[in-house]
Amino acid sequence: MRSYETRRRVAFYVDRFQNEARPRFATWLERGGRYEPMIRAKLRGAGLPEDLTYLALIESGYDPNAYSSAAAVGIWQLMTGTARGLGLRVDWWIDERRDPVRSTDAAIRFLGGLKEQFGSLYLAAAAYNGGPGRVARGLSRYAEELEGQSGDDAYFALAETDYLRAETRDYVPKLIAAAIVAKDPTRYGFTTPPDPPLAYDSVTLGPAVPLSAVAKAAGAPLASIMELNNQVLRGMTPPRGRWWVRVPVATAEVVDTTLARLDAKDLRAVRRITVNNNTTIATLSQEYTITSRQFKWFNPSFKGSKSGRVAAGRVVFIPTANVLVAARDVPDPAIERYGSSRRRAMTHVVRPGESLAGIAHRYGTSAAALMRLNGLKASVIFPGQVIVVRRTGTPKKGKAAVRSP
Repeated sequence: MRSYETRRRVAFYVDRFQNEARPRFATWLERGGRYEPMIRAKLRGAGLPEDLTYLALIESGYDPNAYSSAAAVGIWQLMTGTARGLGLRVDWWIDERRDPVRSTDAAIRFLGGLKEQFGSLYLAAAAYNGGPGRVARGLSRYAEELEGQSGDDAYFALAETDYLRAETRDYVPKLIAAAIVAKDPTRYGFTTPPDPPLAYDSVTLGPAVPLSAVAKAAGAPLASIMELNNQVLRGMTPPRGRWWVRVPVATAEVVDTTLARLDAKDLRAVRRITVNNNTTIATLSQEYTITSRQFKWFNPSFKGSKSGRVAAGRVVFIPTANVLVAARDVPDPAIERYGSSRRRAMTHVVRPGESLAGIAHRYGTSAAALMRLNGLKASVIFPGQVIVVRRTGTPKKGKAAVRSP
């Protein structure tokens, strides 16, 4: 990165981090102490440069609960479709984009695939921000202008064409500047000590176990259990199946043995109620001293209800205080937002096991056509990659696609 530190936009961001953005950057450095050691170890294990940890710094300031205007979530700011394509669980109960450990594994898989596709970490970073399809098409469109440029130099050559969006053109300079400052903070006037590294044990628990009960069994503050389990959205393990829960170091065995001894009231997460007469969400919520919003957290089939009516005979779940105290008020994890464009495209998020030929068959096209459309020089794709499948039209019946610019 040092070979590029004299570039104008890199110098601009180094200056900005020291001055205008100093308080915010100081917070990022402090928070980075918690997650950097884990991220670096995983990058090293994957054979990627450890400095890619600073991608998480500029994406979110290492905030596991960061939420962007495009509905990207977590320290790596992953979209729902991309996260699921990379093997993360993202649903009404669990959002592993908020899990620093699992999301780091996913981001590394994504970055590794991008590096393999483009042969350059800077082009991979640009593709992470702006989309691999756009970067690939830019390299193809400006192949003549980029002749003689290779590797990381190709990114800067492409950025000078103005083909990339302004945010993506500045993304790598910002990454380089963040690395320069974060690797030598005292030189740039930052003296706040970093947070202690993330450490934990894990236990596997059954369905609908309140995090408050886990905290009680561990003898730990509820806030610390919630922080270790950012991915648990509704204050309890999912209502079906078993789930791993993180607990403070050296408490796993205690939690395992103590949970079984807790009073039944401590372990109760929800009450199962059969509605006797036609009613409304508001009436039920008032009856059980919860809000309508809290009612919908535990009855997701009503999340889009406009009438708010609940028919007689319907079974609903009423959350107890045990789970409400740890339930998170977060947007629907299924939300994805994309900007508008005069020329819209249909895109597909690659899932594990899919091939370019299989995707082409699904959308009634050919692998060669998809390669041309996405500027691909080989038919190599990877989970989580977003590829353009059609400029206009609709997918075949029953096949899901994502609308994006």
